[in-house]
Order: sequence, then structure tokens, then C-alpha cells
Amino acid sequence: MVSAALASTLARRNIHYGWVVVAATFLTMLVTAGAMGAPGVLIKPLQDEFGWETSQISSALAIRLILFGFMGPFAAAFMNYFGVRKVIVFALALIGAGFVGSLFMTKLWHLLALWGIVVGFGTGLTAMVLAATISTRWFTKHRGLVVGMLSASSATGQLVFLPLMAELTERYGWRSTVFFVCAMIMVAALAVLAFMRDRPADLNLPSLGETQVTPPPASITLGAALMTPITTLREIAKTSTFWILFATFFICGLSTNGLIQTHFVTLCGDFGIVPVAAASVLAVMGIFDFFGTIGSGWLSDRFDNRWLLFWYYGLRGLSLLYLPFSDFSFYGLSIFAVFYGLDWIATVPPTVKIAADRFGREKAGLVFGWVFAGHQLGAATAAYGAGLSRTELSSYLPAFFVAGAFCLLASILAITLKKSDLTAPAPAAAH
Repeated sequence: MVSAALASTLARRNIHYGWVVVAATFLTMLVTAGAMGAPGVLIKPLQDEFGWETSQISSALAIRLILFGFMGPFAAAFMNYFGVRKVIVFALALIGAGFVGSLFMTKLWHLLALWGIVVGFGTGLTAMVLAATISTRWFTKHRGLVVGMLSASSATGQLVFLPLMAELTERYGWRSTVFFVCAMIMVAALAVLAFMRDRPADLNLPSLGETQVTPPPASITLGAALMTPITTLREIAKTSTFWILFATFFICGLSTNGLIQTHFVTLCGDFGIVPVAAASVLAVMGIFDFFGTIGSGWLSDRFDNRWLLFWYYGLRGLSLLYLPFSDFSFYGLSIFAVFYGLDWIATVPPTVKIAADRFGREKAGLVFGWVFAGHQLGAATAAYGAGLSRTELSSYLPAFFVAGAFCLLASILAITLKKSDLTAPAPAAAH
């Protein structure tokens, strides 16, 4: 097998195979995030071709974001039962099918079914839960850094492909962007098939930072696997830590991919900025996010994660409140892109770290899955709410003021977490 031979070669050079798994996961999350971000440049072309209103298109994107979030806990269960590799390949196939089908859509319900339901399910299987699962299975040392890297790939993928997709859409029509997304998905699927493995034990390796090989857990039935997210939710719902993380991550989604990723290009169009230029601003955010989120992972291994979240949410809120006053000039948008980009998804590493510290490594993926569901509920709220604001009030700006104010609230919520709670054992599951 390719992976076994590569693992042996790397071991002779004192390099752990977990970094190869991280690379394959990085590519997967980059590509699926690019697929998630594609509709951001396609709203106007779909309006022009089909006559759909912004709020109608936004409803499909809101459905996708909800499914993207609520698949998280069950994605962790599927990965535990079927294996990470099989789940990722299936997810990529599902996303590809949704985009290919959209080439032939003619009615609004086609958009709702394909980009809302099919793509929502597919991307949900490769959401941030994948990052939490890979980091906790393969790494004991450098776990925060790995979460930061994989989180950066997801957020960056949502942004850096946008200028190219905007250029393709402007030159050759929106269907050319769909073809581009499908080609990226195929490349990622081939990399996963070649290099992804479910656990270090598959290659007779310990996780990085440990000396003993950890055997895989005992197999369980599919029914039991599907019930695991529910029983975990019943358990963690008894803790204030979970609800604070859920609430702050709701606000995180409200202020990032539901708002900026979905509507920023159209917002800039309202101020006379062409789609390619607006998408380029998003790409700058993606570049700064890449370094900001990796840096956040490094910081989360060393500093109090509650205070990291306080600063991240507070600075993001101030950035969003600043944007309507930037005059949407080159300098104004550049300042926004830098400060907001550094903070785009820097909240993920400290949130995962708090979840793992509070609830344990084995439950970290499932717990973060439910926390991430809150993120996507917030994203769906912003995706639909901002579209409704533009349709009813002819302006996106009220949505940005609301999101900025909520971020300031999240910064306060983050420091209400008690430090003693982060090392306390979670309550026993109800029987």
C-alpha cells in the first residue's frame, strides 16, 4: 500500500505519518470550503438568469448551512463507524453530484434541493468536525497547531478561490465555476484514496507525542453509532460550558460565513465594486486568516483560551461595526480585510481546546460537532437575514451592525467560563 510504504520512509527520517494525513485533510477541507464559498459569487448571475430574488437564493444557502452544521455530530459518528476515509470520499461524491445537477436546474426548488440539501449533507460530512477528529486521533503533541492549520484551510478555501471563480463567472458564465468546483473535488478525492488512513493503529503507529500504539475502540452497531450523538448531547447539555461554547459559536457563524462569505460580493456591488474586485478583497481576508488561524492554534497551546476568545470576538465585532463607515474605498476595505481576516476563524482552535479539556479526547469530536451546529445555525440566520434585509430595506448594512453587536456580546460570554470547569470531569451519561 502507498500509505504503508510512505509511512516507513518517513519514519526513517523521523517524520510522523500524521502530517501526511493532515495534508490530505487540509486539501479536502480547502476544496469543500471552496465549494461552500462558490455561491457567494453566483447570487447575481442566478438572479439575472432565473429572476430569483436575493432572499429566495439565500433560503437555499441557509438550508445548506443548517445541514452543514447539524451533520457535524453525526459525521463524527459515521467516521467512528465507517472510517474517516470512506466518509470523506462519499462526501466529496455527494458534493460533486449536487454541483453537477445544478448545471441542469431551471426552477427554484431545484436550487433548494441541490445546493441546499445535497451539498449541505456532503459538506456537513467534511466540516470542522473532521479537523477535530484528525487532530485528536493522530496528535497528542501539537494538537492546537494542527487544529489551527486545518481550520485555516477551511476558512481560507472559502475565500481564496473566489477571485478565480468570479473571473470565470464573469468571462464564461456561472456554469464554468461549477465545472471548476467539480474538478477540485476530483483531485481531493484522489488524494484521500491514496493517503488517508483512519487511525495511527492502521499503520501500527502511536499518535504523535505518545509512545504506545492505541488500539481502535471496540466495534459497535450502526444503530448504537447513530445514537451516540444524541446520548452525548444529553450528557453535555447539563453543563454551562457547552451552552457558552454553543452560544459564542452561534455568533461566530452569524458574523463569518453566513454574512461575509455569502453576501460580501453582492454588498460591494451595491457600492459600485465589480465582483472580481470584491472577491479579491475576500481573498486577502483568506490569506490573513491562514496566518491568523495557525497563529491562534499556536497560542491556544500556550495561553488561556477564554481570553483568546474574548479578544477574537471583540476585535471581530469592532471590525464589522467599522465596515459601513469605510466608504468602501480601497484603503477602507484593505484595513477591514486585514483585521477581519486575521480573526476570520481564529476562534476554532481555542474552542476545540476548551471542548477537549472539559469533555475528554474521545468525546471531543462529538462535542465540537454539536458546538459547530450552533455555528451553522448562526450562519444560516445571517445568510437569510442579510438577504431579507437587502430585499426589504434595500440595504445589507443593518445586518452588519447587528452582527458586530453580537460579537461584542460573545466576547463577554467567553470570559464567563470558569477556569476550574475546563479540567472538571463531565457529568456521567444518563442511563
